[in-house]
Amino acid sequence: MFSRFIPTPPPLTAKSRVYDLKTRLDWGEPALTIIDVRDLNSFNHCHIQGAIHTPFENLAEQILSHLELNRDIYIYGESDEQTAEAATKLREVGFKKVAEIIGGLAAWQAVGYPVEAISAVV
Repeated sequence: MFSRFIPTPPPLTAKSRVYDLKTRLDWGEPALTIIDVRDLNSFNHCHIQGAIHTPFENLAEQILSHLELNRDIYIYGESDEQTAEAATKLREVGFKKVAEIIGGLAAWQAVGYPVEAISAVV
């Protein structure tokens, strides 16, 4: 009876807007992973808060060894094309729940969502 009054986050879809991911994060849903496949310098400069860096070149191998195939994964790259390629790689090795973040980091920043940066040690 009360569940109809409690908003729930949207389900994972093959292509997701940044709003969909942010809603899930705000909901407090821990069963998802955000993957950034851009180069390490770009990742260190700025990335979606909570994202992990996994190089595009060996993405499938690294993720296979760390995540279950039914894990919800949100992925983004340098462009929507790179994002789509990365998502395809993961789907081809058996990941069932992979969402491409449309617009990637730029879309995330455009609406003012939190980002992180890794400072260079001098």
